[in-house]
Amino acid sequence: MTDKLSPRLAVRGLAKHFTLHLRGGARLQVLDDASLDVHAGECVALVGASGRGKSTLMKCLFGSYGADAGALHFASSTGAVDIAAASPQRMIELRRRDIAYVSQFLRAVPRVPALDVVAQRLLDAESAPASDDLDDAGHEARMDAARDAARTLLARLNLPPALWELPPATFSGGEQQRVNIARGFVQPARLLLLDEPTASLDAANRRVVVELIHEAKAQGAAIVGIFHDEEVRDAVADRCVELG
Repeated sequence: MTDKLSPRLAVRGLAKHFTLHLRGGARLQVLDDASLDVHAGECVALVGASGRGKSTLMKCLFGSYGADAGALHFASSTGAVDIAAASPQRMIELRRRDIAYVSQFLRAVPRVPALDVVAQRLLDAESAPASDDLDDAGHEARMDAARDAARTLLARLNLPPALWELPPATFSGGEQQRVNIARGFVQPARLLLLDEPTASLDAANRRVVVELIHEAKAQGAAIVGIFHDEEVRDAVADRCVELG
C-alpha cells in the first residue's frame, strides 16, 4: 500500500537539453517542465514516443545527467535530498545504499566474476567497520554471506552455475542482462530505476523479473520503469506517466 501524502520521489519542473556540437551547436530540448510523484511500494511506467526523454529522466534520477532546471526530491534513508543539486559524493552514497539502476546494458569491472559483480552490491551497501578494524575472518564472513545471496538470485534467474565464476564480458546478451538484474535487485532499494529490464530475456526469465518487481514493491521500493514489453508493463505498473 502506498502513502499518498508523502511521495518517496517528487520530480518538479525538470528540464534538460543537449547541445549538438556536430550540428552547429543546435539545441535539443529533451525534457521541459517534467513532473511526477512516485510513492513507496508503487511502480510508475514512463511512456511516450522515442526521443521524449524517458531514458534521460532515468539518468537524471541516477545522477548521470545534470538538470538544467527543476528539482528531484528524494526521501533517502538518511533524509530528504534534491538529487538535481546533490554533490558527486552524495550521489555515490545514494547509489551505494538507496538507489539501484538496471539498464539495458551491463557495465562491470573487467575480469571480475559474475558472482562477485552481484555480491559487491551488497558489500557496498553495508555499513562496514573501518578497514583497520576488520580482520580477515570478518571480511571473509561478509563476502561469503554476500556471495550466498548472489548465488540464490543468479539461480533464480536461471544463469548456469558454470558461468558464475566467469567474467560477464564473455556472456551472451541475455546472460549479461540476468547478471545486471541480479545486481540491481540483490540489495533492497528505496528507489529502483528499470530501463527495459527484460530486454534480451526469454519468457521464463521475464516472469522471474515480474516476480522480483512485485517483491520489491512489497518491500516498499519506489520504482520508475521503462517497459516496451506491454505484457510486462501491464503486469507490474500501477500507473503510467507520459512524457512529451
